[in-house]
Amino acid sequence: MPQITVKAAIENLPAVTSFVDEMLEANGCGMKALMQLNIAVDELFSNIAHYAYPGGAGEVTVTAAFDAPQRLFVLTFTDSGIPYNPLDREDPDITLSAEERQIGGLGIMMVRKTMDGMTYEYTDGHNILTISKKI
Repeated sequence: MPQITVKAAIENLPAVTSFVDEMLEANGCGMKALMQLNIAVDELFSNIAHYAYPGGAGEVTVTAAFDAPQRLFVLTFTDSGIPYNPLDREDPDITLSAEERQIGGLGIMMVRKTMDGMTYEYTDGHNILTISKKI
């Protein structure tokens, strides 16, 4: 499966986005799904870059897979940062004003709502977050 491994730093987001876009374009992804996946990549990679390695630098590997018969595109983000399951966090209450809401959580909520699947596991010292989207 194609993959890219980069330092978990925000300046590497364009490289990861380009990697994903190449895979999507090669498999005839529509514009709506492409935009939704780009937002998901931005949110997930940014969270890893900002929070996974508070004491220093680490890496993140993004693996892509495409199930052609089902038209299902799957991305897996793997890092060895601090364990964190974003699916355990409740969605923010968007009925509250911005001043009343707790900070954070909107990005993960957006990813959950726009993807067809999202799973998390912590195995052998690695966070493994997988998203899937029919394209």
